[in-house]
Amino acid sequence: MNRILVIEDDELIQRIIEKALSRDEFRVDAVSNGKDAIRKLEESGYGYQMIITDIMIPYANGLEIVSKVKHHTEGAPARVIIISNASNEEMVADAFKLGVDDFLKKPFSPAELVGKVKKLLAGSEEASP
Repeated sequence: MNRILVIEDDELIQRIIEKALSRDEFRVDAVSNGKDAIRKLEESGYGYQMIITDIMIPYANGLEIVSKVKHHTEGAPARVIIISNASNEEMVADAFKLGVDDFLKKPFSPAELVGKVKKLLAGSEEASP
C-alpha cells in the first residue's frame, strides 16, 4: 500500500485530501506544519512514496520539505505534488527546479488530485527495478 504524507495547515483542505485519497486505499498521514512533517519523514525513514504539501506552512515552508525529500540519499525519492494558492510564478518555478512532480492551484478538484497521485505513483512503479 502506498504511503502518502499530506502537509496542509488548512484543516478543511487537509480533511478533503485525506478523504479523497483514503477512498482509493492509500495510507495517508497528515500534519499541519513543517516541523511535524520533518518528524514524520525521519520516523518513517523517508518511507513515503508521495508527499502532498502546501508551500506556505508554519515552521518550514513546503519548498524546504521538498528539498529535504528530493535530496535524501537512501532509496528512491518520494513523488511530490504542491497544492497552493501561491500565484508567484518564481516560487512555482523554484518548486519545479527542486524536483516537484506536479502542481495544483487552490481551489482544486479532489478527483483531479487523486488522478495525478495515481498517475505519478504508477510511473514510479514502472521506473523501479
